[in-house]
Amino acid sequence: MALKKYYNITPEGTRDLLFEECGTQKKVEGALSQLFAGRGFTEVVTPTVEFLDVFQQKSSYIAPEKLYKTTDGKGRLIVLRPDSTIPIARLVSTRLKGFPLPIRLYYSQPVFSVNQSLSGRSDEVVQMGIEIIGSASKRADLEVISTAVEALSACDTSDFRLEIGHIGIFNTLIARFGIPEDAAEEIRRLIEIKNYPALNDLLDNMDCGEGAGMLKMLPRLFGGEEVFSQAEGIFKDETITGILRYLRGIYTALAELGLREKITVDLGIVNRNDYYTGIVFRGYVEGFGETALSGGRYDSLYADFGQDLPATGFGVNVDAIAKALRGREASGMAPDVLVHGEPGFEMKALLLCKELGAQGLMVENSVFDTLEQARAYGQTRGIPRLIQVSDTREEIAMKGAGRK
Repeated sequence: MALKKYYNITPEGTRDLLFEECGTQKKVEGALSQLFAGRGFTEVVTPTVEFLDVFQQKSSYIAPEKLYKTTDGKGRLIVLRPDSTIPIARLVSTRLKGFPLPIRLYYSQPVFSVNQSLSGRSDEVVQMGIEIIGSASKRADLEVISTAVEALSACDTSDFRLEIGHIGIFNTLIARFGIPEDAAEEIRRLIEIKNYPALNDLLDNMDCGEGAGMLKMLPRLFGGEEVFSQAEGIFKDETITGILRYLRGIYTALAELGLREKITVDLGIVNRNDYYTGIVFRGYVEGFGETALSGGRYDSLYADFGQDLPATGFGVNVDAIAKALRGREASGMAPDVLVHGEPGFEMKALLLCKELGAQGLMVENSVFDTLEQARAYGQTRGIPRLIQVSDTREEIAMKGAGRK
């Protein structure tokens, strides 16, 4: 039996990008880079491959089954970068140790994660984001969240919304009622997907007293400013009261920026990435069903790398934004001008291409032998102008041509 050959397809969870897909993605990357650099963030790039130990220290921040694993030439376990925040923590704790705080960084690089077959999710995603390292202030949280809103706006995604919450409420309840780690992870998962029946059944079979009722309410507490009053009537814990007061202050400040209609409070945001310790948020855009942006505060991650540094940040799924934008504008695939040089005038045609390009036009040089071939090609592509170059320059009529 012959072995299967996979030379005509890409691995599951990956795909090729063509033409306008590349253009839209580059546009998003350019807009975000301009925004981040303009806000005083400096770009860094971490390796595509990292040692497994970077992600499997005191805490298993990312489930092992989600990692693309292999070995290096010395037999050591390495992984394709599944996340940008953790490698940046490694970088800051080594290469930037002792650097003046706060450190303001941004990144633009692919991340890799194993997803279930037929889930529709990509295993390779271009991710861009910012990190503010070394500040535990409310100002840093406000800047990160407001920059997240600006990021979505900068990409022309006017139809977006941001959900904010605080992981500390969930963590406080789990610790207060002594819920084991494996059970806590299942509770987290059910709250995350808002599976009320399964969550109720699980908690009813656990011996956690009044904690069951409180945890059942978490996924139901979402909406506008009224959520804070509802939560204050349910949670009497002093720590949670302080968290709600802080989160309400963030919400009020964002509302003052004119974002009230874009912000939703969701106390059921309980991200799987265990490094989050404080405020958490997610962004969604019309045209893409999954999370397009996520972030929050993580004040304990750097301790794993020998540093005691608070930090906050977010990451944008560039592929998601590009997909949402695709089709809203002309593709721009066809050049503005096709230049055809007659035999002996090929270099003159190339000089004209350079001249027109300097004027801001998209120009394609004809590689055809005859003018008739060039014209037929131009009409097929929808190129509106054809210039023939010989002793003179002549613009040739393009019947039926129009930008596609």
